[in-house]
Amino acid sequence: MTGTSTSAADGLNRGASPFRERLGSDLDVDICVVGAGLAGLTVAREAARLGASVAVLEGRQIGWNASGHHLGTVMPGFGLPIADLIERVGFDDARELWALSREGVEYVRATATEELIPGIGYSEGALEVSNVDVGETLIGRLQMLAEDFSTEVEGWQVDRVRSVLRTRRYFHGIHYPKAFQIDGRRYVHGLAELATRAGARIFEDTPVVSIDFSGIRKRIVTPSAKLRAGHIVLAGNVHLGAPLKRLSDTLLPVWRYAALTEPLGEGLSEAVAFSGSVTDSDGIDHFRVVGGDRLLWASPETTWDARPQRLSGAVQRRIATMFPKLGKVPIAEMFGGAVGVTVHGMPQIGQLRRGLWVASGFGRHGLNTSAIAGQLIARSILWGDDRWRLFSPFELVWAGGTTGRVAGHLISLWARGASSAAGVLARYREGARAKERRREARLAEANLKAGTRGAVRRPPPGAARVPPRAPAPMRDDEPHPHISQESERIPGGPV
Repeated sequence: MTGTSTSAADGLNRGASPFRERLGSDLDVDICVVGAGLAGLTVAREAARLGASVAVLEGRQIGWNASGHHLGTVMPGFGLPIADLIERVGFDDARELWALSREGVEYVRATATEELIPGIGYSEGALEVSNVDVGETLIGRLQMLAEDFSTEVEGWQVDRVRSVLRTRRYFHGIHYPKAFQIDGRRYVHGLAELATRAGARIFEDTPVVSIDFSGIRKRIVTPSAKLRAGHIVLAGNVHLGAPLKRLSDTLLPVWRYAALTEPLGEGLSEAVAFSGSVTDSDGIDHFRVVGGDRLLWASPETTWDARPQRLSGAVQRRIATMFPKLGKVPIAEMFGGAVGVTVHGMPQIGQLRRGLWVASGFGRHGLNTSAIAGQLIARSILWGDDRWRLFSPFELVWAGGTTGRVAGHLISLWARGASSAAGVLARYREGARAKERRREARLAEANLKAGTRGAVRRPPPGAARVPPRAPAPMRDDEPHPHISQESERIPGGPV
């Protein structure tokens, strides 16, 4: 899943670290982290670096779900649009939250280096494109991001977008030159290794059976041993399970599926000439080129788990729709994972009660927001940093259970349909405007020709004046110049 490696498939579902031990004996630590995904491992690494004793309990394996199955794009922002964020918390707090998201990006950048995580496949640049023509809206958003939120961005006009993405389905774009891509699976396992080096202990195949939150020292029961800790960090997202069902129910599980194509040769560069990642403004498609001639594409979403292979046809059709020249591309591998989506669109970061912390609900911005969560929680426990309170307005809200899943699926279908209809209308308007411009150009050319033919030629200065000839006698079959003149057309003139 790298931007440069030729063995992109190996970076997706292979190359995992060796199996780590189960928790086999009782243990007493300062901090227990439940869940060995991006957030949990970041908490563990940062807390261990600050001197705490840390244990991570993972019910399966490191990064087995969404944390190890994504496209690896790192850029600032949240699932909640910036305008809605300002409306919810006010301009000043929105700026502080956005600054935290930039900190998250820089944390990943500093960690995802070849020195710390070999083979990370770092590459820069991300492009957010619009499915409709929104040039005026784009200008306002660019000004807000650059001037008010200190984010380096560039506005791309339609021609520039289509020079690198050869499809008529995209219009304007916002380019983030400092955003970047990494091999997501290598990153999550690299985080685990870095946390271990810092002193954290990670136990795989160790599900949590029950948790007793009472008292200063919390008690956790696993199938093979017990653990006591002063602080518990719940970083299991939608997979916390029965012991923490009430917390899991505040997240809507959304499975997002992606495909890695077979090598496509030179035809891919003729269709996609942008080296970074591309997302559309409606959140439907997310793709990038890996290994030079393969396409990594995420599109289908469901609110129920499905076999990824069943959705390969949907990805093929989507790619062919966006880039007809590629046609039906061969798929080498399909994969997917469940992300937790909150009702308000913001991550859950903070303290639920004394000594009990939550880090989940990162949605599609998991890399930068999980980095935020890891740093804030570790520093709050050990340093008293209280910036996590910026997320307090976004409370735990029940996601609706089965009804919420059905509603979420229907809303997703409606959003896709609305986006498709808006795109069709935008392309129709674009075609109509182009047709009108061509018509006006033809009329202007015809008027110019008519004016040239009808112009009176003036003699050059100093030339002898020639007396005009007497008019020739009019024939009987020739129409009189003052009869039916309105019905005559000027040759070459407008209709």
